[in-house]
Amino acid sequence: MTSFLKWARTAMNRDPWPVLRFPTSGFEVIKPSHILDEERFEEFEKGRYYPVNIGDVLVSKYQVVGKLGFGTTSTVWLARDFGEDLLKSGLKQIFLALDYLHSECQLVHTDIKGDNILQELEEMSILDRFTDSEIEHPSARKSVDNMPVYASRRFELPQNFGRAVLSDFGSAVRGDEERNHDAQPTIYRSPEVMLKIQWSYPIDIWNVGTMIWDLFEGKHMFIGMDPDGKGYSTRAHLAEVIGILGPPPSHFLKRGERSHEFFTKDGHWNNQVDVPGGLALEISEERLSGRNKEMFLEFMGGMLQWQPEDRKTAKQLLKDPWLENRA
Repeated sequence: MTSFLKWARTAMNRDPWPVLRFPTSGFEVIKPSHILDEERFEEFEKGRYYPVNIGDVLVSKYQVVGKLGFGTTSTVWLARDFGEDLLKSGLKQIFLALDYLHSECQLVHTDIKGDNILQELEEMSILDRFTDSEIEHPSARKSVDNMPVYASRRFELPQNFGRAVLSDFGSAVRGDEERNHDAQPTIYRSPEVMLKIQWSYPIDIWNVGTMIWDLFEGKHMFIGMDPDGKGYSTRAHLAEVIGILGPPPSHFLKRGERSHEFFTKDGHWNNQVDVPGGLALEISEERLSGRNKEMFLEFMGGMLQWQPEDRKTAKQLLKDPWLENRA
């Protein structure tokens, strides 16, 4: 296994796959009289199948490397891609683990970070062998009224499927007991932990939200470096949270044992350090665009809320539209 953070950053930041050059000759040309695969179906005769050629690059992202099969209304192809969809799959597994941890075990992990999420290495050699086979022994094919028809190629099933596995429960505590002690990796600390408010399961949700930002943006959402030059401080961290989420609700602050250190009695920031500008998520997010970006920001908003009771649960996040939507 490898660190999920390392794996995810590789997935999001690696250079795109190079476009492969597939043979344009040297393959068997099937006789017109031989009916191949989807040719037998009425929908094909009506011209309703999309004309796919091996080597095609779709939406500047997926390169077709071989045909896997066919049906009455469509064909199935293997294409190469690496990135957002794989990362979403890993995040779903993390939320599944958290839902079980919170709902069934009544435990709060408190220490979610890339080093504590392991990712099984996938058997990528299967894809390499499929691609190499297509290059070395091109699929038989024919053309019907300028519509390409390929013979299907057998795809080897992997022995192991990669999973994201939540690990290291050494700091886990019961979620049904009141507590407000310090917890969590420093830059992932939730508002209630920083202000010494009673906390429970929602601190894990905040923790995952800030970690996801690391994965997508390649930079920390919060740094918390104090302007006094002495390193991390809670006041600098809180100022950054205000810069992103705006000021916290006054009734939330009344619950915190440390709120008076950073806020006035009427709930205003005491300006020990300046609130940084330009941190709004819609400005800071640089990788996505359009509706996909809007959905991602809504997804993040379900986790990044001042009040823990306003955050979504792991079970709710599993059904979030952004996670369900394929890039």
